[in-house]
Amino acid sequence: MSKPTLAVVGATGAVGTVMLDILSSRPDVWGEIRLIASPRSAGKVLRVRGEDVVVQALSPEVFDGVDVAMFDVPDEVSAEWAPIAAARGAVVVDNSGAFRMDPDVPLVVPECNAEAARNRPKGIIANPNCTTLSMMAAMGALHRQYGLRELVVASYQAVSGAGAAGPKRLYDELEAVAGDRTLGTVAGDVRKAVPDLADSPFPAPMVLNVVPWAGSLKDDGWSSEELKVRNESRKILGIPDLKVSATCVRVPVVTTHSLAVHATFAEPVTVEGARAVLDKAPTVVVLDDPAQGVFPTPADVVGTDPTYVGRIRQALDFPNTLELFICGDNLRKGAALNTAEIAELVAAELTG
Repeated sequence: MSKPTLAVVGATGAVGTVMLDILSSRPDVWGEIRLIASPRSAGKVLRVRGEDVVVQALSPEVFDGVDVAMFDVPDEVSAEWAPIAAARGAVVVDNSGAFRMDPDVPLVVPECNAEAARNRPKGIIANPNCTTLSMMAAMGALHRQYGLRELVVASYQAVSGAGAAGPKRLYDELEAVAGDRTLGTVAGDVRKAVPDLADSPFPAPMVLNVVPWAGSLKDDGWSSEELKVRNESRKILGIPDLKVSATCVRVPVVTTHSLAVHATFAEPVTVEGARAVLDKAPTVVVLDDPAQGVFPTPADVVGTDPTYVGRIRQALDFPNTLELFICGDNLRKGAALNTAEIAELVAAELTG
């Protein structure tokens, strides 16, 4: 078979833009690459692999002859159009939340469960949420060695996780408070200084603040992001009874999610043993020398592909338990890169 044809749906969005950059730097496994977006973006010319490609409007016909279609569009668009693309013969790799918990749709992180990508009754493969993805390469490696049993996670999520409106809002707030060194000392003063919150994707000011909320409200006070961490971790790792509790927090960082992870295992685990496992994981980078100020931060990680792990400690009062701090670029491995890696698995299958 000749090189398969790839379609990128949502090519002009925030993750789509990162996707085009990634496609230019990944192995050359694709033949034709079609760029697809809403009618208002049709006709735009984008650069892919050194060539100019005209964006096409989303329609059933654009999927004719497409082997793999990567979707980065809102849930409702994926829910409508992914089955249409699959019916036209494309294998869909979907980055939305529309199909993640569908029992007939595999939820795939290649480092953890690449084999699941072959079992796709609906012709659709789901990409996990960026928060879950930020820790999966590391936790998958540790699970294979020690048997993961419990996860308690606190996330520190970048504003770009809320879409293009997130960074714009943070920059607007930074501009509004710049130069005023008195802010943050009196209750409510930051809230008064920033633009109208009715125009914000966040429920509280992001500048000079942390916001213990990400996602939408679900039952019993949980947010949708917190439940995704629980449900998606179970599905990806193949541990349906994994105990998971998450608190998702938005922080004034543009890009790169961080997670403080409390992980309990079935087998005894040591810091040295865990570090050795993570050092061998091909997409994990260990930065862990606190005495020298070495640990991952978003400022170090943004724009890169690996999962970074540091602050590896034996939990003082919990047996078989580690504490870790994990960072990953939410627009790259957290979205675009993992989607591309899944698509490459399918390409290898189709041409193998």
